[in-house]
Amino acid sequence: MFLQVTMSLLEGFKTTFNIFILTLLFALPLGLIISFGSMCKVKFIKWFVKTFIWIIRGTPLMLQLIVVYYGPGLIGTWAQEAIKTGVASGAIMEWLASWHVFERFFALILAFVINYACYFSEIFRGGIESIPRGQYEAGQVLGMTKVQVFFKVVLMQVVKRIIPPMSNEIITLVKDTSLARIIMVYEIIWNAQKYIKSEGLLWPLFYTAVYYLLFCGILTLLFGYIEKKLDYYKI
Repeated sequence: MFLQVTMSLLEGFKTTFNIFILTLLFALPLGLIISFGSMCKVKFIKWFVKTFIWIIRGTPLMLQLIVVYYGPGLIGTWAQEAIKTGVASGAIMEWLASWHVFERFFALILAFVINYACYFSEIFRGGIESIPRGQYEAGQVLGMTKVQVFFKVVLMQVVKRIIPPMSNEIITLVKDTSLARIIMVYEIIWNAQKYIKSEGLLWPLFYTAVYYLLFCGILTLLFGYIEKKLDYYKI
């Protein structure tokens, strides 16, 4: 039974790992783009982005998962009914009527990416704004463009400053993957819970903690190694 449970949890952990990797792959670059929007000099863009970040950071990820998964389908159903009853019509309503419920895993990744991109964007913004203005000016005096100054002078200093808060968010992401079961994506917790229903066994649920602890331990060591390597960039 122990071997059977271990293999089942490994299967669920594969899904957990995929959620983790895909979220990071898309959320990190998107977070950087969003951070530029929140620092934009155009007030409309700046406040639109800041309001969006406030909404995402101020509401539970669980609620966002439910909205992203069920929302499009509910809107599509409402639009279809509105067209049938003659309440509304037009190209926009036809387009809304074509909406349907997202595939579960796609909805999950979309919600996770949006959520974590907003958190990452605030970390990026804090790191960028912490760099003294004189470094930008010095780079421009040397004939470098703003893009060159950012990538050749500023970026690695920003990375060094944001590693500690970023590592906290990434380790939190590992644990947040357990929310996938809310929309019935079969991650490691789901695979453990099925033994409670089928076999009356509680220990597989606690056994999942070993997987999480090992994964988070590896990440902690990795971020510690990265911090040491970035000691070259003294602040």
